[in-house]
Amino acid sequence: MATSAEKAAGGGTAVEKPAEKVVDKRRALGRGLESLLGGPRAVATPSPGPAALAATPSEANSGVIAEIQAQAARASIGDTVQSVPLDSIDKNPYQTRLYFDQDALQELADSIAASGLAQPIVVRPGQGGRYVLILGERRCRASKLAGKETIPAIVRRVSDQQAAEMTVVENLQRQDLNCMEQASAFGKLSRDFELTQEQIGKRVGVSRESVANYMRLLKLPGTVMQYLQAGQLDFSHARTLLRLNDNDLIAKIADQAVAKHMSGMQLEDLVDDVSMNIHRGPDEGQPGRARWVDPNVRAAQMQLERVLGLRVRIRDRKGKGKIVIEYSTVDDYDRLVSMLRGKS
Repeated sequence: MATSAEKAAGGGTAVEKPAEKVVDKRRALGRGLESLLGGPRAVATPSPGPAALAATPSEANSGVIAEIQAQAARASIGDTVQSVPLDSIDKNPYQTRLYFDQDALQELADSIAASGLAQPIVVRPGQGGRYVLILGERRCRASKLAGKETIPAIVRRVSDQQAAEMTVVENLQRQDLNCMEQASAFGKLSRDFELTQEQIGKRVGVSRESVANYMRLLKLPGTVMQYLQAGQLDFSHARTLLRLNDNDLIAKIADQAVAKHMSGMQLEDLVDDVSMNIHRGPDEGQPGRARWVDPNVRAAQMQLERVLGLRVRIRDRKGKGKIVIEYSTVDDYDRLVSMLRGKS
């Protein structure tokens, strides 16, 4: 799907707003690109005329003054928009996004053909008069689809590490980012620039724990990573599978999850059963042999089922676990909520 930021690029506005995939992360990411770019990413506009610069403080608006100052700062570092031939732009070596929705690209291309591209891409100088893309791959692809030969671009002189960080931050702000693409982005920063998880988190505006959780996906078997890349499994499935320490077993369970289109909860149940040494054959009808279960846990489960009149499952591992209560009708749900709130 097209992201809100890049749809905006094709629809006539120059402001990108991070999507709310995870609220706290998106807020943190808001400062990431600004710090890496050194200022607002907007199309350069003509400098204000003498009358505007001569305005008295009472006539001047603080927002206008701030914008004038920002324009001067951008001009001082050469951050102006120029027209760059599309065939002179080389691909971004740090781009981890592999999937681009073709329908969304065509929509953006149609918009560019009709109204032009309001928000420039960002490139850096390459060799032999060429450029290397940093930000705006969708805009480049859509512009080519629209039959454009040139594209508005900001040329920035940045290091390899800065270019990689800018790419990662922009990708993280995309609502449809694949979890394996995100994991690969963190992995590149770690591998290519020897950054710690703490350093990566600070640079791109996420917690160290989040970086660690995504980088763990890179330890999964290749077939499982392919499932994640293709969208057949998601991040919640991956985290559940990582509770198993045997890669062969992880791959086998992942195959079952994909074949049976398991939800996250169904996969959790299966992994819980495996962790509790419930051995099942490949066929559902094959009898199994269950490990001894704490009678206190079983008794508590039965008691809850009698009280609630619903199926209850308790998963306990060394004093930690979860209680799952299942309901099948809206009436059951309303009754359960009332009971939990202490109402008759």
